Amino acid sequence: MQELEDKLARPNLALVGATGAVGTVMIDIINSRENIWGEIRLIASARSAGKKITVHGEELTVVELTEDAFEGIDIAMFDVPDEVSAIWAPIAAKHGAVAVDNSAAFRMDNEVPLVVPEVNPEQAKNRPKGIISNPNCTTLTMMAAMGALHRGWNLKELVVSSYQAVSGAGATGIDQLRSEVAAVAGTKVGEASDDLKNFISGESPFPAPIAMNVIPWAGSLKADGFSSEEMKVRDESRKILGIPDLKVAATCVRVPVLVSHSLTVHATFEKPITADQARAALAAEPTIVVLDDPSQGLWPTPNLVAGLDPTYVGRIRTSLDFPNSVELFVVGDNLRKGAALNTYEIAELVAREF
Repeated sequence: MQELEDKLARPNLALVGATGAVGTVMIDIINSRENIWGEIRLIASARSAGKKITVHGEELTVVELTEDAFEGIDIAMFDVPDEVSAIWAPIAAKHGAVAVDNSAAFRMDNEVPLVVPEVNPEQAKNRPKGIISNPNCTTLTMMAAMGALHRGWNLKELVVSSYQAVSGAGATGIDQLRSEVAAVAGTKVGEASDDLKNFISGESPFPAPIAMNVIPWAGSLKADGFSSEEMKVRDESRKILGIPDLKVAATCVRVPVLVSHSLTVHATFEKPITADQARAALAAEPTIVVLDDPSQGLWPTPNLVAGLDPTYVGRIRTSLDFPNSVELFVVGDNLRKGAALNTYEIAELVAREF
């Protein structure tokens, strides 16, 4: 009886998009963490309704996304495309749930906080629309590190290059890379180049071959030749850190890696900062792992980080020619911290209010 009463006193959680790529990672994260929830409800499209998924030892049946699916729900996490979130997150909020949305639909809405729990947890309570947004996976890769350094030295400028995994383009990105690698396996260098030129079709999510290649482009075309990913890095960094005039230069590159985004970061601060100071500040953060000993070949790589929760930082250097600046290399699993994990951590943050 006491166990039932305790469960009824906990907030009820819904996961919208439970059977998608990020939703599947979310299920793994929920199962790996303490169960602080009353009911957990799994929601997806009509074609996935009826599927059985085990969460915290209980077999749950996926229900169809309808208005009724939000009845009695306190917190609803959305891992669905922008256009789906744009319609259904406000509906969830209308039914009394706090919607935590992983899409881009509300990120730059002035009435929707953009939250990274390690950086701006207080913003989670400021939600006039009943919606909290989760940042883009590229921005999130560096944000815990930038937040930690900003607190000590006041960030002024960022110059960033990203090396983004194909999973950032969804399951089709992963399939495309695997297909291309299989197509050129065993071929000679010159032959591989020709084979890949003939491999691209209208079904590829990339504008050029990705196997044995890098593509200096991620996202859609925006004004003045910038990509949507580059603009997200600029605009979201400003909003999360609360620095509306932060100077940001970003170039986003797609690389032939399955999982984990990497970024090179040149960060300039108001106060003098050394590599040792930056290293100590980052190592003190519970969600950051510093791997930084080039003499021993110790630095983070995408393959090393895949499937892990923390942000990994290495190659920390004091800039040679730029005052008050440091250089570093940051890596994070784009499907976990870059999407599912941060969304879930926001939900955990909100759950403390109940």
